[in-house]
Amino acid sequence: MPRTILHVDMDAFFASIEQRDHPEYRGKPLIVGSPPDQRGVVCAASYEARKFKVRSAMPSRTAGKLCPQGIFVRPRMEVYRAESALIMDILRSFTPLVERVSVDEAYLDVSEVADPLHVAREIKRRIKEERGLSASVGVSTNKFLAKLGSDFQKPDGLTVIRDEDKVEFLKPLPIISIHGVGPVTAQALQNHGIHTIGDLQTSDLDLEPIVGSFAATLKQRALGNDDRPVDLSDERKSISAETTFREDTDHRPTLRAALKEMAADVAQTLDNEAVAALTVQVKVRYSDFTTFTRQIRLQESVTTTQEIYRLACYLLASKRLVTQPLRLLGIGVSTFVPRTRDQFLLPI
Repeated sequence: MPRTILHVDMDAFFASIEQRDHPEYRGKPLIVGSPPDQRGVVCAASYEARKFKVRSAMPSRTAGKLCPQGIFVRPRMEVYRAESALIMDILRSFTPLVERVSVDEAYLDVSEVADPLHVAREIKRRIKEERGLSASVGVSTNKFLAKLGSDFQKPDGLTVIRDEDKVEFLKPLPIISIHGVGPVTAQALQNHGIHTIGDLQTSDLDLEPIVGSFAATLKQRALGNDDRPVDLSDERKSISAETTFREDTDHRPTLRAALKEMAADVAQTLDNEAVAALTVQVKVRYSDFTTFTRQIRLQESVTTTQEIYRLACYLLASKRLVTQPLRLLGIGVSTFVPRTRDQFLLPI
């Protein structure tokens, strides 16, 4: 039986929350991230700021030059995570078949629903009325098309891509619209005369020398086919924290202080998730953006700030990672296991 999938994508999520909570920011170019006079990147930009070509992951200094009148605010991740949980609760009130993809987007399988379009409209209405935010929704027969639909008429959009219309809908779209096709792959395909998805639909070109093992999937996506089910596992694979320094540094007290703060943040998230970790990783980035990660796999799981901090220090020292000033330093944990009784009963 054909599926019916919704993709719900919040509009400029972080920036929209700030504009909701601070009326003085509404209608103005708002940029969530580090100030333009400091090292850091843009986490999110309001639609007013996007008119100036400000985008997520852009260096804050670049954003400040593109949008001198932009209002920069520090991210409030705890607020965004709490808001995300409330929105996911709204989605699960319509169906338990919800795959949370990130803090601001999810897939829903509504194949058993009599009127999926009514559900999509009700989701948008409830998010607007209950949370004061807008969402865009794509409705189609698979995840690939539903995600394309949610991005088609942003913000506050609702797009239906019917199975019988999918090939014609895809035909004029640029090849980079296919998830997994980045700028480098897109350029390689364009060098072979493939500029739109329609070009790919009718091409007899052997794609494997260009995109490797992605070739078969790429051809299927161009035809609008995607058999991936909504994944209900909701399993978290890793927890991490990182710091970008205002100035590159190899000052040991500064690095140790940053490690302790990040270890505490990671330990708190482990506590919230009620899990322990068997793998600890450190990440460093130098001034030329060269990045290294090193990790250690443990026989006994860890949960506490002190354990994570000590292992991070060990990795930095044993792998000789601080041979020059660092631009960025990070800690991550993974390979999660249930906590032991002793780990739940640690003294306060």
